[in-house]
Amino acid sequence: MNPLRHLKNGKLLGGAALVAVLLAVGLWPSAVPVDTARVARGPLRVTVDEEGETRVRDRFVVSAPVAGRVQRIRLEPGDPVGRGRTVLATVLPADPAPLDARSRAEAEAAVAAAASAAGTARAERERALTALRLARSELDRVAALAEARIVSALELETRQASARAAEEALRAAEFAVATAEHQLAMARARLVQAGGARANPGGAPIAIRAPIDGVVLKRLRESESVVPAGEPLLELGDPAQLEIVADLLSTDAVKVRPGARVLVEQWGGDRTIRGRVRRVEPSGFMKISALGVEEQRVNVVVDFDDPIDAWRTLGDGYRVEVRIVIWEETDVLKAPTSSLFRRGDDWAVFVVDGGRARLRTVKVGRRNGLEAQVLSGLEAGDEVVVHPSDTLHDGARITPRGPGR
Repeated sequence: MNPLRHLKNGKLLGGAALVAVLLAVGLWPSAVPVDTARVARGPLRVTVDEEGETRVRDRFVVSAPVAGRVQRIRLEPGDPVGRGRTVLATVLPADPAPLDARSRAEAEAAVAAAASAAGTARAERERALTALRLARSELDRVAALAEARIVSALELETRQASARAAEEALRAAEFAVATAEHQLAMARARLVQAGGARANPGGAPIAIRAPIDGVVLKRLRESESVVPAGEPLLELGDPAQLEIVADLLSTDAVKVRPGARVLVEQWGGDRTIRGRVRRVEPSGFMKISALGVEEQRVNVVVDFDDPIDAWRTLGDGYRVEVRIVIWEETDVLKAPTSSLFRRGDDWAVFVVDGGRARLRTVKVGRRNGLEAQVLSGLEAGDEVVVHPSDTLHDGARITPRGPGR
């Protein structure tokens, strides 16, 4: 046999084997780089997070008691006021509206009629008083005769009844006089015209004093102007009586109970303020979100648990963020929520096992945005893949990018 031919065939076979090895290495599936985390035991807290707004619990709107001209209000928002001591505003009562000729004539006739009725009532009272004096005189005379047995007991009883009737008549006459005088005063009041006497006796200004100890929250009117009765002038409140109101989605509000612990954050201070849910309002309302979606919202009212020194810098209408704790435990088995994914109706994870990803079904309990309670399927210390890609499958070769957390 030709030795050159054998050498040539050997080279061909060796080259073919090398190509086969290179193809096998090139086609062999490479390890997928993944991020991993450790399953561990520790505390877990589930909260409902939402923006809130502070407000003074009891607000007092001070209004003008009568129509008139309110003088310029000098108080500024934030100024302290004392109950019954601080004059908030001064109102000069307005003159009554002028009467036309017909109304004036009717008012004058009503005054005359009321004056006549008052005179009649006074005369009736004098007559009743005279009758009472006579009845009492007759009673005294008959009583003396009855003691001497000159007149009968029936005559004495008749005189006593007459005296009592005279007393009742005088009382009725006095009531009639009081009624007539009130009607006369009302008729005269209707006759008051602009340019005459003011509605307020003596035309004295009315000083409106603070009903509480607190501060001015808002000044609703500043310049001197004419206002109707009931016009709001100032809002008062006590900044020490501060609360937080947060409007939650109704689906979140049903999970919140009065007394739930609240963490107040992102309020501008360097610490978290503690609070407590006082009330979940029973009525919801519709609110349009920033994306234009209609949402049913429910107001939840929160009281501060920390002393006032911790939140003294907060005021009325300040923005805060509240985290309402609806569930928490100090020792649970937990895994990152980013490692969980749906597999049918179950939850599943990929567990790192000898450089390969092993699919495992787990049962999950409570969850928050970062961690989930693991009820079964995992043990403390297991390393799981976080953010698994759609191409990752059971048994795939993986290589962690860094040490498991």
